[in-house]
Amino acid sequence: MLVKEFRIRNNCTVEEYRIAQLFSVAKMSLNETGDGEGVEVIKNEPYDDENGKGQYTYKIYHLASRAPGVVRAVAPKEALELHEEAWNGYPSCKTVTTSPWMKGDFKMVTETMHLADRGNTENALNKPADVLAQREVVYLDVADETIVSKSAYKKEEDPRVYKSQKTGRGPLSTADWAETCEPIMTCYKMVTVEFKWWGLQTAVEALIMSYTRKAMHLMHRQLFCDTDEWHGMTMEELRKLEDETTKNLLDKRHKQLENKTDFS
Repeated sequence: MLVKEFRIRNNCTVEEYRIAQLFSVAKMSLNETGDGEGVEVIKNEPYDDENGKGQYTYKIYHLASRAPGVVRAVAPKEALELHEEAWNGYPSCKTVTTSPWMKGDFKMVTETMHLADRGNTENALNKPADVLAQREVVYLDVADETIVSKSAYKKEEDPRVYKSQKTGRGPLSTADWAETCEPIMTCYKMVTVEFKWWGLQTAVEALIMSYTRKAMHLMHRQLFCDTDEWHGMTMEELRKLEDETTKNLLDKRHKQLENKTDFS
């Protein structure tokens, strides 16, 4: 089992980040879906139970097109799908990702707390001492461009260059921006990965954690550079956008699947 706590500081308020994150997830889901692959939203509904209240989502990630050809040729369909359940009781959230094909041999849990600080709360998720002893704390700097390859770099998606016209925030061009800018908030994300195949556990857990780190980093860079798109949105407008995105995702997948042939 591998445990890391990512701390991601953002130039926005905790209240603003709630909208920003949901907007970014909807945008990313639409961009990642095509050719019958990508994100399928099964449920997106409120919950109110013994665990609290918030928004519950259940998604299936169809990943066949991202797997090497030799893997697609021998692996069953279920092996190329990930199922994700999320309970967003903002400012705390929990996401559980599993593989139906691997049953109990794979599980990734992401627990998140959002606080109005600069990433200096040592136990934001209120974990016991044994978990804290296992975790590795990793700070992700949204202004760090080394995560982006030269071929994928876009000036308009660089927080070191971007300046919001609505808020006047940015660019995040100084080394100490996270210590000096206002407003500021931090996403504390504790990710626990378990992969229980003997001989592969350590390597696969490290690979999954590396991919997760990169995905979080890129998403938060984009989140900042999309400030003028999400800033000022209400929750009602956001829920409408989510409903429209769910419909578009479904239409996009169905259209691509209909256009596929056995020779594609």
